[in-house]
Amino acid sequence: MDKNSPAAPHLFQPLTIRSITLRNRVGVSPMCQYSAEDGGANDWHYVHLGSRAVGGAGLVIVEATAVAPEGRITPGCLGLWGEKHIEPLAHIANFVKQQGAVAGIQIAHAGRKASADLPWNGGAHLADDQGGWPTIAPSAIPFGVELAKVPRAMTEADIVRVQNDFVATAKRALSAGFEWLELHAAHGYLFSEFLSPFANQRTDRYGGSFENRIRFLLDATRAVRQVWPDRLPLAVRISAIDWKEGGWDIEQSIGLAKLLKAEGVDLIDCSSGGVVPDAKITVAPGYQVPFAEKIRHGANIATAAVGFITEPKQADDIVRNGQADVVLLARRMLVDPYWPAHAAKALGFKLTPPNQYARAW
Repeated sequence: MDKNSPAAPHLFQPLTIRSITLRNRVGVSPMCQYSAEDGGANDWHYVHLGSRAVGGAGLVIVEATAVAPEGRITPGCLGLWGEKHIEPLAHIANFVKQQGAVAGIQIAHAGRKASADLPWNGGAHLADDQGGWPTIAPSAIPFGVELAKVPRAMTEADIVRVQNDFVATAKRALSAGFEWLELHAAHGYLFSEFLSPFANQRTDRYGGSFENRIRFLLDATRAVRQVWPDRLPLAVRISAIDWKEGGWDIEQSIGLAKLLKAEGVDLIDCSSGGVVPDAKITVAPGYQVPFAEKIRHGANIATAAVGFITEPKQADDIVRNGQADVVLLARRMLVDPYWPAHAAKALGFKLTPPNQYARAW
């Protein structure tokens, strides 16, 4: 912060969670780039993520990173299932931290939505002879439309194996130098599939009741928290509602958030949808912010707001009004890696630029 600047707007005030302090409340949301080779990060990821740290974000979260090869959304998705993946991600995390941002990573398993083609090739499920692979899910129910592959219903042994994959991946994320970990339980991927009755029709202890449908996520969170240091934040991204009657809803999200907090989760990243292809989603500026606000107050836990947040005052109001603790931007950050610096200026504030850019800011 420039010593001659006025008091920081709410969006640019620091936030401390456990031992980690974000320099401001602007975060780069995890955004798939579909540009990895065998799960490995490369120069694209380095430049993509590093430039957003240079641009002034307080938190930079690496895209959904698979805990197993089968858990990738596409063959181009990042992974951290092997030791070979650590070094290139460590290179990115180190640079992000050098620029003053906190380096975060989201770890994930895509479930029945895995084995898809790259989005610019249509995004449909790949057959095995096209480079695809068998998928798993809580129940043998396909997502539908272009993702028509029928997944194999997971056995309890599968559930234990995937939980162990999350634990092992969390350890590798720590080795790579990340200081913020997020579990991906949104958008119709594996954890989200267990939560929603539309995708989970099991009759064992992982299906049916609310308590049973959240069991896998709670067990995995507990196991991850045991290996993720107490000094570092743990977040979970959820789809707050399914946008379809009879599915997962905000009351269940609040109940889940309370239980996740008891397991050592520090923040809920509040998105929505993605479980069923026929959801009727009402999209408008800030359309998902009310979910973050309700979960924040209903579960007494920090939240991140996402979804068509584009304007500086809009983002500042979200924090100032207590609707969320952090604002995560995605598409806007793709358009403008220096959005935080430009937003600060629009709000009458000035971020301290990197020395290399001091004459330009």
